[in-house]
Amino acid sequence: MMARARLAAALIPATAILSCLRTESWDPCVQVVPNISYQCMELNLYKIPDNIPISTKMLDLSFNYLRHLGSHNFSSFPELQVLDLSRCEIKIIEDDTFQGLNHLSTLILTGNPIQSLAWGAFSGLSSLQKLVAVETNLVSLNDFPIGHLKTLKELNVAHNFIHSFKLPEYFSNLPNLEHLDLSNNKIQNIYYEDVKVLHQMPLLNLSLDLSLNPLDFIEPGTFKEIKLNGLTLRSNFNSSHVMKTCIQGLAGLKTNRLVLGEFKNEKKLQRFDRSFLEGLCNLTIEQFRIAYLDKFSGDDTDLFNCLANVSVISLLSISLGSLQALLKDFRWQHLEIINCDFDKFPALKLSSLKKFVFTDNKDISTFTEFQLPSLQYLDLKRNHLSFKGCCSHTDFGTTNLKHLDLSFNDVITLGSNFMGLEQLEHLDFQHSTLKQINAFSAFLSLRNLRYLDISYTNIRIVFHGIFTGLVSLQTLKMAGNSFQNNLLPDIFTELTNLTVLDLSKCQLEQVAQTAFHSLSSLQVLNMSHNKLLSLDTFLYEPLHSLRILDCSFNRIMASKEQELQNLPRSLTWLNLTQNAFACVCEHQSFLQWVKDQRQLLVGAEQMMCAEPLDMEDMPVLSFRNATCQLSKTIISVSVVTVLLVSVVGILVYKFYFHLMLLAGCKKYGRGESTYDAFVIYSSQDEDWVRNELVKNLEEGVPPFQLCLHYRDFIPGVAIAANIIQEGFHKSRKVIVVVSQHFIQSRWCIFEYEIAQTWQFLSSRAGIIFIVLQKLEKSLLRQQVELYRLLSRNTYLEWEDSVLGRHVFWRRLRKALLAGKPQSPEGTADAETNPQEATTST
Repeated sequence: MMARARLAAALIPATAILSCLRTESWDPCVQVVPNISYQCMELNLYKIPDNIPISTKMLDLSFNYLRHLGSHNFSSFPELQVLDLSRCEIKIIEDDTFQGLNHLSTLILTGNPIQSLAWGAFSGLSSLQKLVAVETNLVSLNDFPIGHLKTLKELNVAHNFIHSFKLPEYFSNLPNLEHLDLSNNKIQNIYYEDVKVLHQMPLLNLSLDLSLNPLDFIEPGTFKEIKLNGLTLRSNFNSSHVMKTCIQGLAGLKTNRLVLGEFKNEKKLQRFDRSFLEGLCNLTIEQFRIAYLDKFSGDDTDLFNCLANVSVISLLSISLGSLQALLKDFRWQHLEIINCDFDKFPALKLSSLKKFVFTDNKDISTFTEFQLPSLQYLDLKRNHLSFKGCCSHTDFGTTNLKHLDLSFNDVITLGSNFMGLEQLEHLDFQHSTLKQINAFSAFLSLRNLRYLDISYTNIRIVFHGIFTGLVSLQTLKMAGNSFQNNLLPDIFTELTNLTVLDLSKCQLEQVAQTAFHSLSSLQVLNMSHNKLLSLDTFLYEPLHSLRILDCSFNRIMASKEQELQNLPRSLTWLNLTQNAFACVCEHQSFLQWVKDQRQLLVGAEQMMCAEPLDMEDMPVLSFRNATCQLSKTIISVSVVTVLLVSVVGILVYKFYFHLMLLAGCKKYGRGESTYDAFVIYSSQDEDWVRNELVKNLEEGVPPFQLCLHYRDFIPGVAIAANIIQEGFHKSRKVIVVVSQHFIQSRWCIFEYEIAQTWQFLSSRAGIIFIVLQKLEKSLLRQQVELYRLLSRNTYLEWEDSVLGRHVFWRRLRKALLAGKPQSPEGTADAETNPQEATTST
């Protein structure tokens, strides 16, 4: 219990705080246009928010809980023009609720269960033109206080509970009323007295919609001499008999437009008796539309006889079978046949017909010629038609055709160049498959054509004269096609009056430099959804009138700085979004240009980087030029560092063993040598070394200790390391046995080069050269340094004779004794056996 008490104590102040934070104080409305338009839909509002500015002209408060509208409820918004109060659970509207709204032209009250509507509820609405009171529980027009709304043009009271069609006397005070929608109410009968006000003061521009009312009876003569702009009766009748009777009740009516039939989802009749149209003979009609009548009974030979004098007739979703029986003397000027069911294409012969719309019809696959000599406008789109040998005046029976639409059909084969159709101004083939368009100049005779659409017609343009003759063309749409080698050639030479050109989705990778040279009048160019890699502005330089250029959805990375100056000065709208921009310092000038041209570039904030990876999907505008300056410094330092490291690395690599020798000299420089001499020789001369050099020096008096690789190198240690550490570092002298084999051995030359460095570092003349045999100068000169040394220094030359041996060993021993620490015993031995030392073999 104590815990619950504490919880309650905590919740009470919290609830009090939340209650103070009312919805209205949270500024929940969406500001559509600052200070002009606000949307406050579905915010659970119980009153009008206080923070909406006084200058508001459009206010949407729909789907809230404004149950009670009091006097002067909207006086804070004197500039209001449109007010939407749909489905706000409004039950009461008091007098003067809308007082002060002198500029309000549209008031929407749809879906409110109004229980009390004061007689002065709409007072003050001196400019109201449209009032929508759909689903407001209205049961009678007499109870609707709108008689003072003299400016009212449109009244919609559909979906209510109105049982009587009686138009109140106050309708005489609504001289501007043009549209009265009473559809989907409960009206069953219409009597003469109901429309008495229309007899007394005709509303000549009134259009009346009575659809979805369960009509049973219209008193004959009710509409006699009444003139209406339009009358709509759809899904009103439960039987063909009732329909026929009611149409007969309309006798004497004069209307500009009559609509009969049903709605697609509101069908009440299963079958129609064609005789119901007989009652139309007693009406005066300019335009007639009939919709969604599935099946007619009987023959259709004289079906439209009562409509022979109609100017415009429209057939929507009806089943007729054919229209072959139409008479030539019908005065129809405009015929629409939409989504109807025919056995075959209607071969019409109507001399007065000027406009024929035949679209979205079923089960017709082949075009059939017809005779319509006055025809100027022909729309045959969305019929899945195949057309061979298109097109000439014999196909349509006219030479007056100005508009031809064959879009969204099947295969259309161009077999003639529109002979007899020279007056054509509009031609549309989009989303049909065109064939033989590259075979000849198909449009050669269409010098008056202003609009041509061949988009998505599955053509691959090869013929450069495809548009020859179109000297008056202003709009050309050819999206979704392709070009040879994905290159746009110069095919627009004669289109000097072209203002709109659509080349989107044409897989273009390149554009010829002269492709647009003749299009000085072009204002709109769409190059989007192609494969262009750069923004080549030189292409667009001749387009002096260009205002809009769309290059979005390509693969553009950047544009060169000098090229950006070539864009036409007239350009006001450029789209470069959805491209693969490279946000790198190489394109710094282009990236800066993007920032400077934000007013020109549409969606500049949506231009994203594709590379480098660290900037992928980041806005191009986020690129910073300072990064490039820093990057240049870093790159410069990095390059210098890399060069230095590389040079040092190369030097270390090249002189690695020399450096090892230097380190060894410091380590062993002051110690005693283990060997008297390190012998460098070729393995091919090893026999001489073993049998002559070793035997005479190591077994002689005094004995000399030699370092020989086959005997003294430590196993498991690299050869180069043994050469340096065991050979040079632990030896006083170096004996180099020079021969032809020596010169040709890389290892011998390597040991010799290290010996030179060793001699330099040890600061002593420690290298003794022994030449075993006469060397060819050409061979010796291959080793330049060795050749120079032998040329400038004394060396020992081996001679295999008694005298030569004597002189050779004496000189070699003398050279080895130089710098050798002398022991008393060794000296005495040398003095007592000089002969042995010089003559031993």
